[in-house]
Amino acid sequence: MSDALSYRPKTGEIPTSPGVYRFRDETGRVLYVGKAKNLRARLANYFAPLSSLHERTRRMVTTASSVEWTVVGTEVEALQLEWTWINEFDPPFNVRFKDDKSYPYLAVTLADEAPRALVTRTTGIRGARYFGPYPKVWAVHETIELMLKAFPIRTCNNANYKRAIQSGKPCFGGQIGRCFGPCSGLVSIEEHRVIVNEFVSFMGSQDRKLINQLTAEMKDAAVGQNYEVAAKRRDQVRALNAVLEKSAVVLRDSVDIDLFAIDQDELAAAVQLFIVRGGRIRGVRGWMVDKELDLTTSDLIDSIMLTAYGSGAVPPREIVVPELPDDAAALETWLAGVGKRKVRLVAAQRGEKAALLATATQNAKHALMLYKTRRSSDFVARSKALEDIQEALEMPSAPLRMECYDVSHLSGTNIVASMVVFEDGLPRTDEYRRFSIPESTDDTDSIYRTLTRRLAYLIPDEEAAPESEADATVKRKKFRYQPNLLIVDGGQPQVAAAARALRESGVTGIQLCGIAKRLEEIWLPDSDYPVILPRNSDALFLIQRIRDEAHRFAIMHQRSRRKRDITSVLGEVPGLGPARVKVLLQHFGSVTRLKEAPAEAIADVRGIGPVLAEAIHRHLRA
Repeated sequence: MSDALSYRPKTGEIPTSPGVYRFRDETGRVLYVGKAKNLRARLANYFAPLSSLHERTRRMVTTASSVEWTVVGTEVEALQLEWTWINEFDPPFNVRFKDDKSYPYLAVTLADEAPRALVTRTTGIRGARYFGPYPKVWAVHETIELMLKAFPIRTCNNANYKRAIQSGKPCFGGQIGRCFGPCSGLVSIEEHRVIVNEFVSFMGSQDRKLINQLTAEMKDAAVGQNYEVAAKRRDQVRALNAVLEKSAVVLRDSVDIDLFAIDQDELAAAVQLFIVRGGRIRGVRGWMVDKELDLTTSDLIDSIMLTAYGSGAVPPREIVVPELPDDAAALETWLAGVGKRKVRLVAAQRGEKAALLATATQNAKHALMLYKTRRSSDFVARSKALEDIQEALEMPSAPLRMECYDVSHLSGTNIVASMVVFEDGLPRTDEYRRFSIPESTDDTDSIYRTLTRRLAYLIPDEEAAPESEADATVKRKKFRYQPNLLIVDGGQPQVAAAARALRESGVTGIQLCGIAKRLEEIWLPDSDYPVILPRNSDALFLIQRIRDEAHRFAIMHQRSRRKRDITSVLGEVPGLGPARVKVLLQHFGSVTRLKEAPAEAIADVRGIGPVLAEAIHRHLRA
């Protein structure tokens, strides 16, 4: 493949101004839209030697047949134009945000003559004020029930409201005291609007000032022996306090922020938004992102801001993100224009906001794991994934049984390997296996030795060494079936080691491949170029999940062995508890290195004095 792209513009033709660029294919379809502070510098990255580009970037630029750009005045204008064109052209190589669920909102229809409160999953009601999103629909209904005790506003639909106006009788809500009855004239439209404004004000700020005001009115009414009013104020105070108790207090009462957490891998990303108002988490929202090109966290944050606030949502004065993007100043200017006030982007490093960011990040990690698991567990998706793997690897049949191998060690010690089995695209945990490797030069040697041991069980009976009937039964039980596909975690070196083991075993009919984590490339034996599966394909998701499961299983076994070594070897030393054992392991890396260390080196470890160091040294040498 030539490194020269026929449509590459001359460097001098590209301006150095801010702007937005578009890659198009031969049919004129827009493949990718991007923005740049300096168009010449940014586009030069795409026209670097093809061998130096990320694989999926290389696929995009080779698919394209032209590139064009539009110069704008500022980075903010570039941001706005990029967002407009992404929505207009829906380019396949730009990131795509998908709500991981349809979230319910509490909406108040302020544009109506008599506004009402309702539960909805749509956000396009004209003139409505939205609160949430809420994680569950019952949480919205519960909030409305409590709020109506304090502010009995209209909740009936338009048909019931018009019927009540015509008949002059209040609707059911008005009859049971859940609504003041603007439809039947029990209160005027203006009086009802005042109550609605109080409802919206409290939901928007959750300020305790209103509770304090109602408490004072309750006491005054009681002193004046107006017990009916006092009872109403008491019930209102209880209801509002209950609403506040339903929202977790995470920050100070004065804090209003939107907090975004991100967890991503090479193929997808999960975004979690915590909406904090008055120091309380008022709503949670999540998105899943299928990534086609390799994106930095900074690039992803740009897209998140445009997705979250590009449709009219009002940003708070402060937005917390995992890290500040390169164009933070331009983003702040754009957000200020959306919110009609100054907006600040903050990267939380320590303190209560950082702690909340860590919690949101855990939610994002779980969401990403769940997304990948559900995607690979769906029957239709699994069937399509197996067919795509068969076609991509040129296998005679679909890989109904796949085995994946990974190696784990701690600084060259405690070397273990894992074997995980997937049948019909689903894990068979009862057939997972672990291998302990006493000595090894590197990961490729470990892979070779592991597969040599596993493939020995597949050697035809006439070629195998004589063995007892009992031994043969154990072998059949331990490794029951021959796989269609062997997968190793790694690139060309690991695949070459596995191929050598497969070749020496004499076993045939098994396809072999490796998955290199950095670019998620699929390598075949004796191949100079990798197989590239589409970045958002079910096939790549399935192979990635098998690799991740093998890695998890190997790490778990390696850690259990390390813990067992520590317990057995160091647990007998008087005065050496779990905390000091942990410090020793962190310092030396393994029990083997600790055994080789002199007493003086052990004494230098924090919390280990000369006397205890001598006891440890003597015990390990015994």
